[in-house]
Amino acid sequence: MAPSEFEIRAGGAHAVVTGVGAGLRAFTVDGAHHVETYEGDPPMGAGCVLIPWPNRTAGARFDWAGTPHELEVTEPANGNAIHGLVRKRPWTLVEHTDDTVTLAIDVPGGDDEQAHGWPQPLHVETTYTVAPTGLTVTHVLTNTGDGAVPAGVGTHPYLRVGDHPSGDCTLQVPTTTVLDVDERQIPVGAARPVTDDENLRQPRRVADLELDTCFGVRPGVAGVLAELVAPDGTGTRLWGDRNVAWVQAFTPGSPFGREGKAVAVEPMTCPPDALNSGTDLVVLQPGATWTVRWGLEAVR
Repeated sequence: MAPSEFEIRAGGAHAVVTGVGAGLRAFTVDGAHHVETYEGDPPMGAGCVLIPWPNRTAGARFDWAGTPHELEVTEPANGNAIHGLVRKRPWTLVEHTDDTVTLAIDVPGGDDEQAHGWPQPLHVETTYTVAPTGLTVTHVLTNTGDGAVPAGVGTHPYLRVGDHPSGDCTLQVPTTTVLDVDERQIPVGAARPVTDDENLRQPRRVADLELDTCFGVRPGVAGVLAELVAPDGTGTRLWGDRNVAWVQAFTPGSPFGREGKAVAVEPMTCPPDALNSGTDLVVLQPGATWTVRWGLEAVR
């Protein structure tokens, strides 16, 4: 195992967290995988932490406190800034025990040459804790600057159920609303109610789905965000706290060397382009702290 990775265990549960990006490389229970794993750099954002915004910012630009800010263009094909500022940077180890690892990073802001257009600095700590059948992830953001700063949190797990082909599994998500997007994957209006064809409140076979879709899910209420269930009834459950009001569901061809499709269900506190729309964007005053939790459970 590379020195920049950290293993944690509890009972039959095991997870691997990366030092670069503080991402989730693996999570197993009794030897069965519950997220897709990989070698080398994470393909298609796998396992990444998306802070201080998830998803996309249109044109890599936004206005804050009356001042325009230009972010680094990290999705060149569409001219957007995507998935925040921390997923490719090394984090600092804060604590590592048998069942817990905490990593930290400082996001520069203002005139710092490493800020990439971000207005105020943030201190971020992410903690992974395993229990015998589950994993809890806690993100704590603190405004360390002298002015208010916007913030959003997301992550990018690809769900898996052991060695079952994901296409044979069913996916269930408590979808309530959906965002229509343009060719750049930027929302073109407010969220609208899902249609019968878009509804994932009842389990649907993954092989029948073509998703790169942002859904609204139970805003302000903690609970289950998604379940991926294999034909034998085993599965993987994704949950989030009351801050997680959105998920991006994505079913590309698998980049993980496995048959058929992959299934990303990305918990997000705000939707794409929230830095411009303001939708569910949190504003942290100087010294303020915000905590967001989500996790995974093995379904037996």
